[in-house]
Amino acid sequence: MRYYAGLDISMKETAICVVDEEGKIVYEHIQVTDPEAIAKDLEKTKLNIVKVGLEIGSISRWLTLKLQDLGVNAIPIDTRLMNGILKITVNKTDENDARGIANAVRAGMYSEVHLRSDENVELSILLTTRQTLVEQRTKMMLTIRGHLKAVGVRPGPFSYKNAEERLSEYFESLAEPIRNSIKALLAMIEKLKGEIKTLEKLIDDKVKDNEDVQLLQTIDGVGPIVASAFVAAIDNPHRFKNCRAVPAYFGLTPRQYASGETQVMGRISKCGNAYVRSLLFEAANCILTRTTKWSKLRAWGLKIQRKHGYKKAAIAVARKLAIIMYRMLITKKSFIRGEPKPKKEKAPRASISMQSQMDGALAPAVNS
Repeated sequence: MRYYAGLDISMKETAICVVDEEGKIVYEHIQVTDPEAIAKDLEKTKLNIVKVGLEIGSISRWLTLKLQDLGVNAIPIDTRLMNGILKITVNKTDENDARGIANAVRAGMYSEVHLRSDENVELSILLTTRQTLVEQRTKMMLTIRGHLKAVGVRPGPFSYKNAEERLSEYFESLAEPIRNSIKALLAMIEKLKGEIKTLEKLIDDKVKDNEDVQLLQTIDGVGPIVASAFVAAIDNPHRFKNCRAVPAYFGLTPRQYASGETQVMGRISKCGNAYVRSLLFEAANCILTRTTKWSKLRAWGLKIQRKHGYKKAAIAVARKLAIIMYRMLITKKSFIRGEPKPKKEKAPRASISMQSQMDGALAPAVNS
């Protein structure tokens, strides 16, 4: 008989449940979250455990790979699908979650998650760390503006590049607590600027020999950050069934509700990697507003913008950009801008003089 196991993981402890082919619970235990301890716990049951399911999470990738190295057929499961199944139980406990995961694996009601390579995981960590520092820098800039507004100081537009230079003339007129607070924030902004540059240098060094990243940068509006984030998130492009699955993977496809004769297409789902989705939107914005070179993608986006507005056009371009980038990774071909359609020349209208018009009007009368 074959058996199936479910693991409900937490940082300290993991609930283990093993069920048989009929769904009957044959083993339950709480074990420390350590791959070797979990593998030994499953081994001591002396059961033919064919699949071990665990929800994907912060430590699930590490735990799955370690269990697989120890000979356990560990399968990372999509959390969104599993949450819908686990909501059936009235009481949410670790033991009940482990039972639900085991039965879902037994019944085949799960979606396996792709585990990315170590190289792309390291690249993702660099990119998300840089993004976190950029967000903190932006937050500090907004905090400075808020402090100045509170005392009636309106210095006009300034950025993190020239903030200290623009604000130095107002320091004497500010009270000491406010002045010290702003100087502390400016010092942290300078520190963040240096750290962001260091991370960008590390990212450039890591992807300078990456052919896929260099290939995607041939697209207008796609720089090293967007290309690196996309490659790191896709990891293996051949794992997708078709190109339409890529925008859905990043949450760029509309939600759909259909019941009977009712069918509603809503806003985009916003599922998946929010960071890559935001970068694709920024690249689409650059294509529509900053790029000067003609391309079929830009012309298509501008046509949608004239008809439906900028926001829908940017989302549509971002969705199509994800498909184009995916196809480029498959075919290993550079971005093709296309050729504009030749404008049809209008035939010149024949000029008819007033005399010829009168002759044409009088001709019937003369002939009669």
